[in-house]
Amino acid sequence: MPLENLIGVAIIALGMVLTPGPNMIYLTSRAISQGRMAGMISLAGVALGFVCYLVASGLGLAALFKAVPMAYDVVRIGGAFYLGYLAWNMVTGASPFEARELSPHSPRKLFTMGLVTNLLNPKIALMYSALIPQFIDPSTGSTLQQYMQLGLVQITIAITVNGLIVLAAARVSRFLTTRPKAMRAQRWVSGTVLGVFAIDILTRKPLA
Repeated sequence: MPLENLIGVAIIALGMVLTPGPNMIYLTSRAISQGRMAGMISLAGVALGFVCYLVASGLGLAALFKAVPMAYDVVRIGGAFYLGYLAWNMVTGASPFEARELSPHSPRKLFTMGLVTNLLNPKIALMYSALIPQFIDPSTGSTLQQYMQLGLVQITIAITVNGLIVLAAARVSRFLTTRPKAMRAQRWVSGTVLGVFAIDILTRKPLA
């Protein structure tokens, strides 16, 4: 596989994991309220969600979306509105790094919620169904093998960055809590990024 294809997916994966979304919100909230171990258990569930998407997409999810454009549009439009909802809550509500009391979850529930949160994450659905396939070149070899390689690049980056976020969540929370203006700025920046991403998804052309 051409190196530029791997780099392209890596850049997109890094940009998406750094954009506030359902995974970041859940992981940071659990890490802050219940500790790093809880955040890591939740991250394990998120990781399994990535693997589920990779396997399902490799077995034909992307092909399904191309064959049935309406299915892709449902994911695209639903995901855009969901991100818009998150953006509104981010601006009007709490930062993902704002400490708040949450009822503790058992390890099983932490893992399950991490998995479910990722499976329902529209950003990840779009990543595997619409973005990664653009970097596959059938003329260079097996499309399934290329898809798995590109997916593993995305998973490695996402898990690494999310793991660092879990480990740093408490420190970031303490830093922002003592600086109300920084906390407010973080909410507005995160909300704006989410809103722009939602508009981009909503106005994106259907798959060819």
